[in-house]
Amino acid sequence: MSETKTEKYENLREEKISEKEIYKGSIVHLTVDTVRLPDGKSATREVAWHKGAVCIVPLTENGEIILEKQFRYPFSEVITEIPAGKMDHEGENPEEAARRELLEETGFTAGELIFIGTYYPSPAILSEKIYMYVAKGLEKHSQKLDEDEFLDVFSISFEDAVNMILDNTIPDGKTQAAVLKTYALLKQGKI
Repeated sequence: MSETKTEKYENLREEKISEKEIYKGSIVHLTVDTVRLPDGKSATREVAWHKGAVCIVPLTENGEIILEKQFRYPFSEVITEIPAGKMDHEGENPEEAARRELLEETGFTAGELIFIGTYYPSPAILSEKIYMYVAKGLEKHSQKLDEDEFLDVFSISFEDAVNMILDNTIPDGKTQAAVLKTYALLKQGKI
């Protein structure tokens, strides 16, 4: 009988002993936890708990990708990204969230939404899991931005987007992961 992934690495597991809440906000919940290490000793883990998010690689029929520019406060920079957004609530269906975010941010709906995997942006301190999708069969409607959301939406060739990632013009991790994964899947004929 073969071992499952969990059983195979059970010797690496950490067990929570205690949790101290630092902050509970609408996007993140911060705790300082004490854990028991595999060798029996204890250690501290500072964790930002997050409901999860989605990101979408919108591909047009003429080989372009829809991107957006958005000011990102922690970096005090305008960053180029793919459309993305947080889940509205714990347990929200990721595909529904992806369709909502695509429409809200870009004004497009997708005839086909293809799940291409998950992305953990900073697994040492952040519980956020981002569900990645490719959107095809795009149809233009009106944006439905949140009242505190300001975006510049544009399209460029998919090849140019890949080159922007390679030359670090696009430093955003989820955009890099989703676009490059989409690029590889397209080259392999899998999407």
